[in-house]
Amino acid sequence: MLKSALLLTFTLAACTRAGAPDISSYAAEHDGLSRLCNNPALLGEVLDDISNGQCGIDNPVAVHVVAGVELSTPATLNCRTANSLANWVENDAQDAVKNLRSRITGMRVLASYACRTRNSQSGARLSEHALGNAIDFGSFTLANGTVLSIEDDWRRRNKEGTAIRALVDSACGPFGTVLGPDADRFHQDNLHLDTAEYRGGAYCR
Repeated sequence: MLKSALLLTFTLAACTRAGAPDISSYAAEHDGLSRLCNNPALLGEVLDDISNGQCGIDNPVAVHVVAGVELSTPATLNCRTANSLANWVENDAQDAVKNLRSRITGMRVLASYACRTRNSQSGARLSEHALGNAIDFGSFTLANGTVLSIEDDWRRRNKEGTAIRALVDSACGPFGTVLGPDADRFHQDNLHLDTAEYRGGAYCR
């Protein structure tokens, strides 16, 4: 009940961005959550610096809730990426599912920080995951109980398929890289988002 009350309180605050209350003291009383990255849209925990060879994050955070949306497992990210995630959820992702007459309330995280190469392939370049710049999602749960799955709904020609494709498209711009099932065999069941920067603009497939 306390966790539900926290999410309800924060969801209402997120709907009116101007003058959103500072909820860090309230959140700290529940599972140790606090406001992150000077952003009232982010709740979670501040972590110790991560250093592992070429991998690592300065001032990492474990994000539990973003703009009133609960993550299935805490996402370990740097603040730049966490803020991009908050911006996307608040300003783009919710609009992408509005034709379903509901709102996103949960997101299933498949990966965040991990010290590995791209797609865990031998000899490949270091992944953006290894720097705290990336997060992968598998599905999105709506308030009405609908679950939008990357793997199950991407190629369906129905309202759920339209919504999941709109959701992926909406991330292009807020993130530097957006990879879904049309990108390659490694993204058939997940949406990869990262904050890498390219001279030609965002890379989205």
